[in-house]
Amino acid sequence: MFFRFMSALLIGMAVWVGPTLAADSPVKPNIIVIVADDLGYADVGFHGCKDIPTPNLDTLAKSGTRFTSGYVSCPYCSPTRAGLLTGRYQTRFGHEFNPGPGPGENAGRGRARNRPRPSQQNVDDSKIGLPLTEVTVADRLKKAGYATGLVGKWHLGNDPKYNPTQRGFDEFFGFLGGAHPYKAEAPGAPISLVRGTEPIKESEYLTDALNREAVAFVERHHEHPFFLYLAFNAVHTPLQATDKYTARFEKISDPKRRTYAAMLSALDDAVGQVLTKIREYKLEENTLIFFISDNGGPVAQGTTINGSSNEPLRGSKRFTLEGGIRVPFVVSWKGHVPAGKVDDRPVIALDIHPTALAAAGLPIEDSFHLDGVNLLPYIEGKELGTPHDVLLWRFGKQFAIRKGDWKLVKHDDAPPQLYNLKDDIGESKDLIAQKPEIAKELQSAWDNWNKELVPPLWSPATLP
Repeated sequence: MFFRFMSALLIGMAVWVGPTLAADSPVKPNIIVIVADDLGYADVGFHGCKDIPTPNLDTLAKSGTRFTSGYVSCPYCSPTRAGLLTGRYQTRFGHEFNPGPGPGENAGRGRARNRPRPSQQNVDDSKIGLPLTEVTVADRLKKAGYATGLVGKWHLGNDPKYNPTQRGFDEFFGFLGGAHPYKAEAPGAPISLVRGTEPIKESEYLTDALNREAVAFVERHHEHPFFLYLAFNAVHTPLQATDKYTARFEKISDPKRRTYAAMLSALDDAVGQVLTKIREYKLEENTLIFFISDNGGPVAQGTTINGSSNEPLRGSKRFTLEGGIRVPFVVSWKGHVPAGKVDDRPVIALDIHPTALAAAGLPIEDSFHLDGVNLLPYIEGKELGTPHDVLLWRFGKQFAIRKGDWKLVKHDDAPPQLYNLKDDIGESKDLIAQKPEIAKELQSAWDNWNKELVPPLWSPATLP
């Protein structure tokens, strides 16, 4: 009798306690945002690359949906990251150009060729960074109970008030500037990095170190929701790789391309180990993963700066042509995002912020003033239209607007040009003389949007 009573009591408690816990503690997915740096559009297997295997990135793409018209909001590193983290066009709040170099960053070691520096005239360095008025996706996820971590490149301000740990991240391992060496360049000269706010010494090849830290973050937080922003500096210059990786590409004769391939292979290995750890903890169905590059590969006048390729796109990092702003773009979430799907509807990195919030079950308030949209209904087939009627860019004197298949673009010192991207992805046939009415419509739409923007908070010494 006693045992029957206890069994009934336990069953009753289970029935009562279960729904209460479920209501109070809904399951929230883990969210991982992986960003490559200066990756060429053509340099991943899922875009047809033949000489650089990227098996882990390919596996990620096959497990989810890849957007062949995936964009970033700027053809340059820091503004793209400001837009990604806030979900807002960075030109709305003045983060139009890169901030200055980070601690230890200099032209001889980590600075890309022709990279604009902020003008130092009448500018206080302590005011150069992601404006404190802006709210990051890490801020919002942290408030919702997520463990938040950044591993890798920050590039959104060097002053302590801009530190990632002040912008929503519980943990930070990486560097503050825009570029960084990958390994010690002389005996006794270890890489200088930051953990939290404290400088640290690191002797391991930097991509491997970021790999180590990302895996450790997942290990520490796998039992509760986490947000991991894994921002590699690969494949940004300087071109540095270890023998472990360069040995894989002895058949590539061009030394620049060979080192680039080795650096990308290290990144691919790192992504593979993070995916393996997710599978080890059986978190695949509870982890939303994004993969993008921060801009296109740097190619200038037919010469690649880091060994990258943006084919069949025209242009490069620094320019509002497709080669500067169209990037590999993957969204994966087992059981929620269709596997192996290819979607050509235009999307943008601004969409990552609201998509992450929606996946976490968080409201997207009008007061957030987000320019990105939640992609999940479009990916799942609940919304059949396009996520964006129009996408827009402003970068100094350059601009672009895409509406449907049409793109109006002003790049470098050239006059505005009009392209039909469906027929001419390489932007080779300027149709502005044949279609002046379309050009006029797009120019008017861009002009109206431009009136909503603010002047840059700081200016580079030379505009790209």
